[in-house]
Amino acid sequence: MTKIRTRYAPSPTGKMHVGNLRSALYEFLIAKHDGGSFMLRIEDTDQERFVEGATEIIYRTLEQAGLRHDEGPDKDGGYGPYVQSERTRTGIYMKYAEALIEKGEAYYCFCDKERLASLRTEVVEGKEISMYDKHCLSLSREEIEANIAAGKPFVIRQNIPNEGTTTFRDELYGDITVENAELDDMILIKSDGFPTYNFANVVDDHTMNITHVVRGNEYLSSSPKYQRLYDAFGWQSPVYVHLPLITDENHKKLAKRSANGSYIFEEMVEQGFLPEAIVNYIALLGWSPEDNREIFTLEELIKDFDYHRISKSPAVFDSVKLRWMNGEYIKAMDFDRFYEKALPYIREAIHKELDFKKIAEMVKTRIEVFPDIPGLIGFFDALPAYDTAMYAHKKMKTTQETSLTVLKDVLPMLEAQEDYSNDALYRLLSAYVAQKEVKNGYVMWPVRTAVSGLQMTPAGATEIMEVLGKEETLSRIRKGIELLENA
Repeated sequence: MTKIRTRYAPSPTGKMHVGNLRSALYEFLIAKHDGGSFMLRIEDTDQERFVEGATEIIYRTLEQAGLRHDEGPDKDGGYGPYVQSERTRTGIYMKYAEALIEKGEAYYCFCDKERLASLRTEVVEGKEISMYDKHCLSLSREEIEANIAAGKPFVIRQNIPNEGTTTFRDELYGDITVENAELDDMILIKSDGFPTYNFANVVDDHTMNITHVVRGNEYLSSSPKYQRLYDAFGWQSPVYVHLPLITDENHKKLAKRSANGSYIFEEMVEQGFLPEAIVNYIALLGWSPEDNREIFTLEELIKDFDYHRISKSPAVFDSVKLRWMNGEYIKAMDFDRFYEKALPYIREAIHKELDFKKIAEMVKTRIEVFPDIPGLIGFFDALPAYDTAMYAHKKMKTTQETSLTVLKDVLPMLEAQEDYSNDALYRLLSAYVAQKEVKNGYVMWPVRTAVSGLQMTPAGATEIMEVLGKEETLSRIRKGIELLENA
């Protein structure tokens, strides 16, 4: 059996969007599921769109996502160079384009911009496309040589017959047949000597022994042109898997950013998402496992991934679902790693010295992304202004009057208490609960309200008091009494 070889072939034109990352992930999983090789190839033939630093972003993103390539510009596996501009300098694309010219499958085109602008246009999938009229196909060898000798700019075009059909096969969509008359004689080599994206793709995939190609289904319409190139060379085409579109919650094509946040990997990490949660979530955008489970490590994805289970329907990027999944990853995190990531957010909210580790323990199971932390713990820094109506709680059977009584009763007990550990404080208040023959909440609700000024807190009354310490706890209890007396 042929060893599976896949490639991720991004263009260095900016930051990596989740759509690009999904293609890379699926290429990686297809290779690793069968013990194959995953290659990184940089497609920088479009020099106008090249962005400085974008290649480094590609490396960083793949590294953070755990998608380690076996071959690439930094790891020669015998198929290099792995950067298309470097491959262009070897003359590989021109060599193969000239081979097609010899076969009558391609030809030199010397038409200038004015002539090209006058050609007929056709509307294909809502876009106006200029259809080349094969004007230069009839040039004699002598005319071609004279033009080249005179330094006249040229491109090399694919020669697609006007009659017949071309059939292309995709693993998800099956056979796709198109009329050749609908296919334009696409440019293979541009006037700057660089290959077009489509041509370089075919030459590189063949010469690098790529067996499976994964890409977005927006490439389906141009795929018959790829097939014609494979047929013209007499090569076997790789297995193609065209992925469904990813849309936002409104079923619109995913932009780079939306009101719900960014869809760019590095920016999502900056927003407090864990790389492994993002990868897990992206794996499920269009693919479903047999058992409908949702949480996967990368190793489990490698084991379970079957590309035949990819759907053709658009995948909806659900920000709420991603947040939930990220929260599950945070809950399962090793505490030391969690604390390291949480600490900057704790320091953002609290500007005095408290036991930050205890505070981190309180929020670990209550957040979905790290930026949730400051909103949960700001009350430790300073008691917020609050309405005394909060002391009345139907379920706890408390009113403002009963709460005032409780706070006045426990204040001298808390003043006399030396041990401010959670356990000691809990025993103290529990003894008062037993003496009064009331439910726990009858006492704990007013105490927690007084020390936090909030209805919802990440921990119970005595845990909060332990972190605040004796002096601050007593100050807040006294403030609660004062507010209730004036209510």
